[in-house]
Amino acid sequence: MKITHIITGLAAAGAETVLYHLLAALDRQEYQSEVISLTDRGATAPKIEALGVPVRALSMMRSVPNPLAIRRIAKILRRSRPHIVHTWMYHSNLLGGLAAQAAGGIPVIWGIHHSRIDSSDTKRFTVWTVRACAWFSKQLPARIICCANSSESAHIQLGYDAEKMEVIYNGIDSEVFRPNPEARLALRSFVGIPPDSLLIGMAGRLHRHKDHSNFFAAARLLRAELPDVHFVLCGEGLEPDSPKLAAEVADGLQGHCHLIGQQREMPAFYSALDIAANSSLSEAFPLAVGEAMACGIPCVVTDVGDSPAIVGDTGRIVPAREPALMASAWRELIDAGAETRRMLGDAARERVVTHFSVKQFSQRYEALYRNVGNRICGHQKISLAKPEASVSSQAP
Repeated sequence: MKITHIITGLAAAGAETVLYHLLAALDRQEYQSEVISLTDRGATAPKIEALGVPVRALSMMRSVPNPLAIRRIAKILRRSRPHIVHTWMYHSNLLGGLAAQAAGGIPVIWGIHHSRIDSSDTKRFTVWTVRACAWFSKQLPARIICCANSSESAHIQLGYDAEKMEVIYNGIDSEVFRPNPEARLALRSFVGIPPDSLLIGMAGRLHRHKDHSNFFAAARLLRAELPDVHFVLCGEGLEPDSPKLAAEVADGLQGHCHLIGQQREMPAFYSALDIAANSSLSEAFPLAVGEAMACGIPCVVTDVGDSPAIVGDTGRIVPAREPALMASAWRELIDAGAETRRMLGDAARERVVTHFSVKQFSQRYEALYRNVGNRICGHQKISLAKPEASVSSQAP
């Protein structure tokens, strides 16, 4: 079965990483894949190509509507003749869905990787695209896949066709993301702090939805009580010389909050922490939380998206935009001691292995493709039936 994946871009971000994990996990004997990026190649393209999957970048400008893109994509699809088009994120859902129709009615699967859409802090064209997708959801896609239950419910409220929606949780590769005790000393040495320093960290690009200001405020409150604690942040926009963050670090965190930018070895980053944090005010299924848990690290997260369902009782859940409560949760885990944190980390890893494995994730998508795709005599289509509810699509 040939599947063409269409995605807005291939930066080192959440949905792009999920696409890479899916391509790596699919049975190569059963599925032939190709990827079209509407914009640039990004950091994820070489990783995908290393799997033997071709990548084509269309170099479209971001957030600029271009109806001619539909014709261009449709032309590519007519030549490629995939059995299924799988689109990822709003802009590719709309453009890819219309192009698949223009190319002869190729079955389309939409992917949604956001939860709530706040028009007050979302680009106008993106809001328009979301609304257009809600209207087209009854005509264009065969199925609509959400990465989180919170995402599904939010988009049903926006008018998306509920009968076509299904939840498939993102998969975490617990063989890649696993505890690494040696990483503790390596990261502490890298940022220049004592080897026994207590370290709280967060991974995530600099974006208003990640609410790094919440993290910094909580860090200042905790350091007022525990002067020796250290903090580390990694991700795009979090480079050591970031002018946007210089004032945040200088305000009571100088020498104790370390910005290290994007990291290639994320399992080592997570494994070096005593506590992992997520201070977001908006999430669907945050990969960084699941990855930290797979590395055996207890997490303190805000109660947004499916974060509470992911963490369960293996960490702490606090309200968004409440830095005092986040600092208090950090302090609680610190006071509980290293052994309690280790036990929570072991439980966190077990939770990921049980509920959010790459194997479960890829099997769900393979079943979806078999259901939607053309499996008999070239382009003869299987009748589409809504699949029965699966245990793995529910919050554990």
